[in-house]
Amino acid sequence: MESRAKLFGHPIHQMLIVFPLGLLAMALIFDIIHFATGVAYWSEIAYWMIAAGVISGLVAAPFGLIDWLGIPAGTRAKRIGAWHGGGNLIVVVMYAASWWLRRADLQNPMMIAYVLSFGGGCIALVTGWLGGELVDRLAVGVDPGAHVDAPSSLKSRRAA
Repeated sequence: MESRAKLFGHPIHQMLIVFPLGLLAMALIFDIIHFATGVAYWSEIAYWMIAAGVISGLVAAPFGLIDWLGIPAGTRAKRIGAWHGGGNLIVVVMYAASWWLRRADLQNPMMIAYVLSFGGGCIALVTGWLGGELVDRLAVGVDPGAHVDAPSSLKSRRAA
């Protein structure tokens, strides 16, 4: 099933999700480094990673919704897409709450801020896998004529 929202022949959602996924994962890693080293500055870096991750997640979401709306009803892909999108909404809300709670003391946030971050990271592992299932197993967002010798997406002809 081909993506409905494309840029230069590639699905926009798939291009954008690398940002929230990477930024929020790095925030989690910086929090772990903070716990391991006791150096509070790592928590401040996580704060800014979370801010950028939440914003980029909100930018990526509408393009995922556009693609999800194009999936035929009653299919496994539609169900998995709903879990993927709903789960990622929860992830963004959890990280946004963590970010909000950290604002008073960037280098020493309340424990609940860490709990939300770690919980959001765990859920993101599942929703990321679901996204991979959509693309790699169910071919959502994949050009219908994709193959190892398909022409460039910048060419005017379709991959057939």
